[in-house]
Amino acid sequence: MAAKYVYFFGDGKAEGSAEMKNLLGGKGANLAEMTSIGLPVPAGFTITTEVCTEFYKNNRQYPASLTEEVAANLKQVEDLMGKKFGDPDNPLLVSVRSGARASMPGMMDTILNLGLNDTTVQGIISQSGDERFAYDAYRRFVQMYSDVVMGMDKEALEHLLEHKKEDRGVRLDTDLTADDWKELVGKFKIKIKETLGQEFPEDPQEQLWGAIGAVFGSWMNPRAITYRRLNNIPAEWGTAVNVQSMVFGNMGNDCATGVAFTRDPSTGENYFYGEYLVNAQGEDVVAGIRTPQPINKAKKKDGDLPAMEDVMPACYQQLVDIRSILEKHYKDMQDIEFTIEKGKLYMLQTRNGKRTARAAIKTAVDMVSEGLIDERTAVLRVAPSQLDQLLHPSLDPKAEKKVIAKGLPASPGAASGEVIFNADEAEAAAKLGLKVILVRVETSPEDIHGMHAAQGILTARGGMTSHAAVVARGMGKCCVAGCGDIKVNYAASQFADRNGNIVKKGDIITLDGSTGEVMLGMVPTVSPELTGDFGILMTWVDQFRRLKVRANADNPNDAKVARAFGAQGIGLCRTEHMFFEADRIAAVREMILSEDLEGRQRALAKILPMQKGDFIGLFREMKGLPVTIRLLDPPLHEFLPQEEKDIESLAKTMGVSIQALKAKVEFLHEFNPMLGHRGCRLGLTFPEIYDMQVQAIMEAACELVKDEGFTIVPEIMIPLVAVVDELKRLRENAIRVCEEVITRYGVKIDYLIGTMIELPRAALTADEIAVEAEFFSFGTNDLTQTTFGLSRDDAGKFLPFYVETGLLEEDPFVSLDQNGVGQLVKMGCEKGRATRPDIKLGICGEHGGDPASVIFCHKAGLDYVSCSPFRVPIARLAAAHAVLMEQ
Repeated sequence: MAAKYVYFFGDGKAEGSAEMKNLLGGKGANLAEMTSIGLPVPAGFTITTEVCTEFYKNNRQYPASLTEEVAANLKQVEDLMGKKFGDPDNPLLVSVRSGARASMPGMMDTILNLGLNDTTVQGIISQSGDERFAYDAYRRFVQMYSDVVMGMDKEALEHLLEHKKEDRGVRLDTDLTADDWKELVGKFKIKIKETLGQEFPEDPQEQLWGAIGAVFGSWMNPRAITYRRLNNIPAEWGTAVNVQSMVFGNMGNDCATGVAFTRDPSTGENYFYGEYLVNAQGEDVVAGIRTPQPINKAKKKDGDLPAMEDVMPACYQQLVDIRSILEKHYKDMQDIEFTIEKGKLYMLQTRNGKRTARAAIKTAVDMVSEGLIDERTAVLRVAPSQLDQLLHPSLDPKAEKKVIAKGLPASPGAASGEVIFNADEAEAAAKLGLKVILVRVETSPEDIHGMHAAQGILTARGGMTSHAAVVARGMGKCCVAGCGDIKVNYAASQFADRNGNIVKKGDIITLDGSTGEVMLGMVPTVSPELTGDFGILMTWVDQFRRLKVRANADNPNDAKVARAFGAQGIGLCRTEHMFFEADRIAAVREMILSEDLEGRQRALAKILPMQKGDFIGLFREMKGLPVTIRLLDPPLHEFLPQEEKDIESLAKTMGVSIQALKAKVEFLHEFNPMLGHRGCRLGLTFPEIYDMQVQAIMEAACELVKDEGFTIVPEIMIPLVAVVDELKRLRENAIRVCEEVITRYGVKIDYLIGTMIELPRAALTADEIAVEAEFFSFGTNDLTQTTFGLSRDDAGKFLPFYVETGLLEEDPFVSLDQNGVGQLVKMGCEKGRATRPDIKLGICGEHGGDPASVIFCHKAGLDYVSCSPFRVPIARLAAAHAVLMEQ
């Protein structure tokens, strides 16, 4: 049986369904589903994603049967609509839209009003009785088709349009007459011929196949590639193409077009949220060319244009009914597009709506209360990576703010940064470590890379469903859209507020995406408070997950934050961070500069009480929870100054000669310190350092047990072990110190001694190392470096190229390399447990906060992951997803 490449939908019947998203794409599958459940959907057909795959596999050639299938399905549409494609008297016009299985708003190409030419436009005039509408539709088609299919610079035609409005002395497109549009169509075609050297196609069949090819071609355009990379969408999925009979929102004042969400996509409030435009086509709403109107009056403000609820009450009520049908059917918040033609409502799209983290959580919790979904589904509805939006500071309400403008609160959060007006410059600045705010008149899909790089986005035009708003919400970026208070001047790289104040490129501004305010300068922030719906969701999360989540914390404040976020202990305390504190760096340097054991011990005696105080603070904050403390890891030269002036200053402070200090710095210098005299190698050659640290840990624990009744099991971690005998010797030393302290305090206290597995040899010989280790913590940052032979500090020069060109799917320092580094982790777990079945296993690299890496750790059988405090809820949610996805 020959493969089927085209699926029809119309008149209440459809060959596809919502379950066929992989084949029909999200748009095509949902158009079929809406048709089947009786909603008013214009007839059409979907060309499958398999054609896209064949198209790229066979040098942009279509399967042999496709032409015949398209013709047969087009005839079905003609018969149903009572019109004929290309007919001069009663022409059928169609739209051609993309539709991948994953929503990619604005990333690929769309063409409306296809089938118009100098002959069929007369048929449209006869059908509609409206010459102005017909030529408005025609000029839109010429603009879109020449841009998407022919590669014409759209600005060239836009310039002709703006010039015409200036000549006529009008501001809006809707103010132009039929004669104006007719004249512009002619001028557009002349400009296209002059620029491209080819005529605009008149044959509707040529137009149709040109558009289908362009949509398939847009799957590989730069903005689509960038969006897929940012959202982990595989290239091999491909896109479908939807060909659908046109319905017109621009035939007069009883026509409209709009976009709506069945709940508020910013807050999750159960409120019908959307915008529409009278006498417009769909692109007008999202392009920000005209100011949209609200669909309902529930939150209408003074000065807002009339709501659809007042202007078109019957259509509005029908839309409210459809909202209810869709939510009950899909059991999720929907993002819908609709058009009203001559008072009749048509549905053009529904899809699961993109939403902020706050909205995702509220919607999930509310839908459980409403009986639409269960707790398991609610947990799976919130993507772990989304939580990042909630876990960072917002503007301090007590801080002074100089508000210079106000727009729409399009995507919540707060962001400060230098003003940049160009997406390429925003990306370049971000690579240099600068925080930037991307300021545009309006964003377009070509700006996607700059939006991703920016801390926040500010646009002068556009509504709450504009490109900037939808994409920013999906990215979790702060966004203020439709800020009519500012006038952007790209040529001068500046914008002016309504009072004439000028903000130039490089000036710092702050955005509040929750209020729409734009402020001059940097405004202080406050830590987030996670209560209410978040707390309810995380209670469900913790019921499902098996993997424990700890935090990497080096001081009591970090430990406090981590515990508030639900950390179940500390998985990594890096003691070297404590050495850099101002009150102890002098003693550390004294220890390094000492020429003999006695001198080093004198210096270490000064550090001991400070370290002990650090550990008492950590143990107090983590009362009742495990704390893993890593002994000194970095090479000693990191604690000494490298610059000439700093060396001179230290020599004076320490009372040594500059020459002697320089000699010590040079002696400690290493060509490759990552693989040098560090970790357990330091502990073996200078055992007094580790002895002091173990003594401080145990004294802190014993004091709290004795004086405050704590129950503490300190976990002492020895880093960078490659050979079991390294650990054996250091373990013996540590036990000696621990027992001496316990005896001195006269208390009973258990403790564990383990190691970091951060070298391939350690993973390969984990069965031997487990003889001496009571726990393993996989240091995946260094394990990635040593497995790949990469320096994390230098790889930034070429790793982005590897990811962008597909040599690596992900940066291995961001998401664990499961096929390489991950196999070493699995091997280390298996070998360790073979020797010591009750060995405790965890990871403490930053991969512990990456959702994909957490899911891998669950599958590998680890007991816990440890990550930065602000990523603890992300890891908790990912651990729950890991369990639920197995069921």
